[in-house]
Amino acid sequence: MIDLHSHSTASDGGCTPTRLVELALGIGIRALALTDHDTVAGVPEASERAEGTGTLLIPGVEVEIEVPTGEFHLLGLGLFGDRRPLDAALDRVREARRGRNARMVDKMRDGGIPITLEEVSAIAGGEIVSRAHFARLLVRKRVVSSVDAAFSRLIGKGCPYYEPRACLELREAVQLIETAGGFTSVAHPASLGLTEPALRQHLSGCRDLGVRGLEAWHPNHTLKFCHRLEKLARSLGMLVTGGSDFHGEHMPQRRLGQSSGGRPVPDMLLETLPLHPAGR
Repeated sequence: MIDLHSHSTASDGGCTPTRLVELALGIGIRALALTDHDTVAGVPEASERAEGTGTLLIPGVEVEIEVPTGEFHLLGLGLFGDRRPLDAALDRVREARRGRNARMVDKMRDGGIPITLEEVSAIAGGEIVSRAHFARLLVRKRVVSSVDAAFSRLIGKGCPYYEPRACLELREAVQLIETAGGFTSVAHPASLGLTEPALRQHLSGCRDLGVRGLEAWHPNHTLKFCHRLEKLARSLGMLVTGGSDFHGEHMPQRRLGQSSGGRPVPDMLLETLPLHPAGR
């Protein structure tokens, strides 16, 4: 069993990096990618816990790329090299997050939702404060009934309290991830909101800018769509990745090691990926 997409408390996950690895060990995952949003801060702790266990901890990251419609997230996997240039760039992204968060709070307060940045930060408990933390606070305050409702009605793109933030350019993100020894994969492509042939065109453009993979297997995809995406990736000469996008108790429908329909991520995907951990 493998899982190439998971989150810890270093961003918007519910488990510490150590606890995340322990959960993976408990269910027999042999390769786990930690792909927190805009940070690799959780990687050293997770790597230390995985050391000597037989489970490969794959350093990773998930970054947002600005697109006109939908949402474009990019996974960086296999960051076994020098991550300092990447982290310096992510520092700028994290600063942009802080500005975006302050604007969201102001907009919500003007809209009659009693919320403070301190409350959102307390929910996050760390450096990264994301829209997911806003969503959890809105649920706690009973403004909405669920995290999904918060995104679909209030804070998703096109919603009343959505605020954009500065993102990395795709070409820059690819170069930084490659400098860190990794490769890139388009995360949960359904979130792009594109159908054929626009999806093929978009992915072809990403490939031409150096993106090497496509996350065909994701719990937000139907099994039919997963198979379609896998076929599309191979027709474009792209690698296939997959994961649970695990966030812990905040998204109980996503289980570590499981993807679409509760099925495990296909183990054979791991053998095709250009992962180069030291000493292996």
